[in-house]
Amino acid sequence: MSHLEFFGVVFGLVAVALSAKANIWSWPIGIINVVLAFFFYYQIQLYPDMVLQIFFFATNLLGWWRWANPKPEEENRKKELKVSHMKQKQFLLISMAGLIGTTFFGLMASQLHRWLPSVFLLPSSFPYADSFILIMSIVTTFLMVQKKIECWIIWIIIDLVATVLYFIKGAKFYSLEYFILAVLAAWGWWNWVREYQSYEKN
Repeated sequence: MSHLEFFGVVFGLVAVALSAKANIWSWPIGIINVVLAFFFYYQIQLYPDMVLQIFFFATNLLGWWRWANPKPEEENRKKELKVSHMKQKQFLLISMAGLIGTTFFGLMASQLHRWLPSVFLLPSSFPYADSFILIMSIVTTFLMVQKKIECWIIWIIIDLVATVLYFIKGAKFYSLEYFILAVLAAWGWWNWVREYQSYEKN
């Protein structure tokens, strides 16, 4: 296990645990995590996951700003963004768009070593599973930036797919991390539902 893998896992777990508690410090901790993960994924030829870290870097900055600067009607007691629900139709449309994007990006990822052989020396490992993680993580991160409770449902699925994928690739510590992340996502869903219910009581 490399230092990149170890510290990437540690910062990733801390960031998600803070997100599950709706704690704004999850975003700066997440920035450290994605920088480490970018280089680790390059080392093990999971190129779509590597590209995903660039997106995560930008959305960690965006999420940090969004949670800290809600509109007056969106504020919770800490003057931060409230958690909220999506409409069911929106959830289904976003999920379908994510699956279509997974297919398209999987086709592209499978050809990267042919299109750019000087950069991608080896073929992409599991391009479709890896692309599912990429596309659905993009979708779900936007939902998390808006503090939509449904983001945790999709995170649970992503984390379980990643657990199996990284185990097969031999990244056992990352596989363990994503299993723990799936558990944290379930806890995050429960915690955000409780917070939402507290607004109704108040």
